[in-house]
Amino acid sequence: MVERRDQLVLVLNAGSSSLRYQVIAVPAGQRVAGGHVDRVGDAGHGAALDRVVTDITRSGLDSRLTAIGHRVVHGGARHRGPALVDDRLEASVDQLARLAPLHNPSALEGIRRARQAFPHLPQVAVFDTAWFADLPEAARTYAIDRDLALQEEVRRYGMHGISHQYVTGLVARYVGRPAVDLDQIVLHLGNGASAAAVKGGRPVDTSMGMTPVEGLVMGTRSGDIDPGALIHLLRHAGLDVDALDGLLQHRSGLQGLTGSSDFRDLESALEAGDRSARLAYDVYCHRLRKYVGAYLAVLGGADTIAFTGGIGENVPRLRADALAGLVALGVEIDPVRNHAELEGPRVISTPDSGVTVLVVPTDEELAIAQQAAELLDA
Repeated sequence: MVERRDQLVLVLNAGSSSLRYQVIAVPAGQRVAGGHVDRVGDAGHGAALDRVVTDITRSGLDSRLTAIGHRVVHGGARHRGPALVDDRLEASVDQLARLAPLHNPSALEGIRRARQAFPHLPQVAVFDTAWFADLPEAARTYAIDRDLALQEEVRRYGMHGISHQYVTGLVARYVGRPAVDLDQIVLHLGNGASAAAVKGGRPVDTSMGMTPVEGLVMGTRSGDIDPGALIHLLRHAGLDVDALDGLLQHRSGLQGLTGSSDFRDLESALEAGDRSARLAYDVYCHRLRKYVGAYLAVLGGADTIAFTGGIGENVPRLRADALAGLVALGVEIDPVRNHAELEGPRVISTPDSGVTVLVVPTDEELAIAQQAAELLDA
């Protein structure tokens, strides 16, 4: 139930080809309205936002909104938390599009049209990179010429920070311990996938780097690959820079290995005994297990490991296989708990497991609404 003291925050999540929105009551966390526009196409996000504005106006919610929160993928090194939208913020998001050419322009268009449609409402940008802005220098620095790296803003930024931060806090509340007392590994597994090592409530490493391409195997992105292999393709395969970018962003990962980016298709092919699917699945699990092991070393052991995202929350087989063989490191999955069809946060490790393994549903839109409301209340 929405109470008078609740703020109604419109959350806009503009992807490269889609626009999702929700109206959320804060602090109650209730969804009042929501929807999405897929395949935005040539008309752009402006036309999609016009549809959102029409839906909200017809429902009578436009007069009740108190703020608008925007998801912005890349905030560079300068944006370390949510920021009030103004002309300077717009210019900054525009400048940072060089670091996220597939995502920041969509967010910027959403911000501009929302300011036109709701000029009386305060608007807040919430950055996916912000939570990782203060990564330790050793974790965020690439070993290339330091002057060139500084000039071109080359460093590890990390993405999915909104989700990782939200899940980290939820895990702490669920296990009944302060986040500052916990060492956590969070695995956000969806079409995009990333891992984060969190010590005392703050991230100390993450798998995505300067761009969302680095790290785990994803739906269409390669994840880790030898840079020398890319130079080889440029020299010998007739690829130019744009073709190479298209390969890494759209024709790699599960898509490149199996012809489909949908994990459900991979599962079906596995059941049918498809050898390409088996290899893709094994590569996916191997990369995931490799990062878990690395982060156990970075943290000096972990108290919790949390699976989240569409794949992490819904594929028990993957959770078990990705963590198989880690009993010596204190990680042991309970098969019954792992396959139980329950909603909300839940433990899937055995009572004797040294590391508590959980499934924790993420909620990026709620996190954005909460951060926007907190900034405006401060």
